[in-house]
Amino acid sequence: AITRQLPRFIEATGGLAADEQTDVAPTVGGRVVAVGVDLGSYVQRGAVLVRLDDADARLRVEQAQSQLAQAQAAVRQAEERIGLRPGQQFDPLRVAEVGAARAALDLAERQLRRYEQLLESGDVSRSAYDQQKAQRDQLRQQYEAQVALARQSFAGVQSARAAVSTARVAVEQAQKSVRDVVVYAPISGYVADRPADLGEYVSTSMKVATIVRTNPLRVRIDIPEQAISSVSVGQSVSVSVSAYPDRPFAGRVARISPNVSAESRTLTVEAEVENGANLLKPGQFATIRILLPESTPATLVPARAVRTEGSTSRVYVVKDGVAQERLVQLGQQDGDLVEIKGNVAADELVATSNVEQLGDGVAVRQ
Repeated sequence: AITRQLPRFIEATGGLAADEQTDVAPTVGGRVVAVGVDLGSYVQRGAVLVRLDDADARLRVEQAQSQLAQAQAAVRQAEERIGLRPGQQFDPLRVAEVGAARAALDLAERQLRRYEQLLESGDVSRSAYDQQKAQRDQLRQQYEAQVALARQSFAGVQSARAAVSTARVAVEQAQKSVRDVVVYAPISGYVADRPADLGEYVSTSMKVATIVRTNPLRVRIDIPEQAISSVSVGQSVSVSVSAYPDRPFAGRVARISPNVSAESRTLTVEAEVENGANLLKPGQFATIRILLPESTPATLVPARAVRTEGSTSRVYVVKDGVAQERLVQLGQQDGDLVEIKGNVAADELVATSNVEQLGDGVAVRQ
């Protein structure tokens, strides 16, 4: 057995997860006419995933453009009825009927003022004056009616202009539908699923692909409450998986939950693991070690010197050619060595071969 400073770590297990995963669905429904990716393909953000049939969408564009043209023609007709040119401010006096009524009213006003002077001088009778005044009042009513009619016509122009705006929006929406028949990758990553097949009809509720970003990967672990003070963001972690038993993968603590679970009395920690070579896969089971800043002395023996049956571990110390059984607790493993706690001193000699055949008091040939 030997004693040396042993780096300490917190060990836990968890499942690897993608850094980001998205299910991609089209914004319009349609029949798939082209597929640009397959399972396992790597795609850049903006790459074409699938293309849908755009025939119906283009027909809707043509229909919307036709309705827009009709609405614009209706605006021109409405403006011409009141003599309004494009970009010109509305003035009722520019309407021909209003202008004629105004001219007739102005003439009647001047005529009435002249009759007032003649009435005072006695050159016209009261009845002639009253007749001229009644004519003036009638022309005023006609003028006001023409102004009201012109304003109604201008309201029709405004309504027609609003219809043009609505038709423009419909054209833009139809043109967007044409653009939306092409489904693009929202993120860079690998295609984890591609359920859409050529010729299949897909709706807006159906996904056409699933894309995952696998570098870095994320893994969540729960650490005991008593170890909270030993963990901080940025701390190094080592990750190992059964597919690569002799190759640890480096990472760091990226996020720490703000609260401790009341049920398990543990704190959730999320680490990010570098995966530039894409060797690790989301969903793999991993063992994670969070390296602690301090090292402590530990007694180590070769792992082959430990005999474990059930939950009991023992080693055999050789003294004076006789094996002495010592029950021990196992700690961290360091390569081919394992930490043992209790009952064995650093300078004692332990048996490393045929330990399954040894027992307490058995003679040992050194």
